[in-house]
Amino acid sequence: MTHPLPDDPGSIDLIDAEADSVPAPEPHRPKGFARFLLGASLVLIAFNLRPVFSSASALLPEIRDVLGLSPTGASLLTTLPVVCLGLFSPLAPRLAQRIGTERTLLAVVFLLALGTALRGLSSIPLLFLGTALAGASIAVGNVLLPGLVKRDFPDKAAMMTGFYTMALCAGAASAAGLTLPVEHALGGSLDGALAIWALPTLLVGLLWLPQVLATRSQVKRVGFRVEGLWRDRLAWHVTLFMGLQSALAYCVFGWLVPILRERGLDGVTAGAIVSVSVMVQAASCLVAPHLAVRGRDQRLINVTLCGFAVVALLGLLFAPLSTVWFWAVLQGIGQGGLIAVAMTVIVLRTRDPHMAAHLSGMAQCVGYLLAAIGPLVVGLIRGWTGSFAWSAVLIVLLGLGAAINGWFAGKALYVNARTVETSA
Repeated sequence: MTHPLPDDPGSIDLIDAEADSVPAPEPHRPKGFARFLLGASLVLIAFNLRPVFSSASALLPEIRDVLGLSPTGASLLTTLPVVCLGLFSPLAPRLAQRIGTERTLLAVVFLLALGTALRGLSSIPLLFLGTALAGASIAVGNVLLPGLVKRDFPDKAAMMTGFYTMALCAGAASAAGLTLPVEHALGGSLDGALAIWALPTLLVGLLWLPQVLATRSQVKRVGFRVEGLWRDRLAWHVTLFMGLQSALAYCVFGWLVPILRERGLDGVTAGAIVSVSVMVQAASCLVAPHLAVRGRDQRLINVTLCGFAVVALLGLLFAPLSTVWFWAVLQGIGQGGLIAVAMTVIVLRTRDPHMAAHLSGMAQCVGYLLAAIGPLVVGLIRGWTGSFAWSAVLIVLLGLGAAINGWFAGKALYVNARTVETSA
């Protein structure tokens, strides 16, 4: 069954975590400078949702040497925040309905700052505790932010989507490229380089506080439920496509800097290469949804982007170092496009916002738990073989699985589920 394409492709990737709320959440849409401050706050929060992943990756050899972390421990460190994304994302709508989106997001930002700071206390238990706390906070923020953008900027959805996406990528790129120079600037302080990323998070929390104080508390009641989604084959293809492409993405966040350093590049250059790749992801995120909705379906673009991402990662593993910048750019095109089209098909495969929100929750919960396999196995392969070379097998398998599920997820059909209104 085909369905009409949306009129505004730039806004199709915004899914409201409170779509099941009755009455619907009311936008408070300030004007003038207050509106600018609200938008800037949301973008700055998005910026802080990714440094946790790439900052530890940039310093992974130093973390292993200074703290005596085993290869298995390093694998778990890169995997833990991704696991938390899957485990804690389902909590976001419940928290938003109970205490309000703005208050939940404020708590998320301050807990993220606390978790990031804990990672800089020269303790392996606190390193893992802080990573888990940060991952849980990011999971909730991931779900809530798009809904706030959709609610408060409906007339600027495409523009805000672009800023939001670019901020996510800029946060990851900044941490990948700047963490090692910061460590050098701090006299080789590993603790300071890990903990310093708590500062921008804390500052944006203080910036967000007035937005919370200006918002009236709302009592929300759940008035809808979705039936049959978890039994639908198409929903599972969408979920597996999301999870497997995310596994590729978090292999990059967690291990690409160590891979390039092992190949002979210095840490600063390796971080700069990853930064460029991630920033190219931002541009690809902006373009891919517009291309995805122009055809009859998304099968071809889904498979093509999987091919780009896998071939580029193999190039980064094995091609001459003189070509590494080319492969980094290609990887950014493929991976950024995959992230965007994976979010796009969630909306295109559903009939209404309620079902889109539930499919998004399913895809993020199961998908991120599946995605955690990628960085974990890469680390285990490195520990078992003493090299990253055999990671190529995992990359090919993940890419093949993503392509197969992306082909089926890209068909112009609706998931076979229904939205049921309940008494509220």
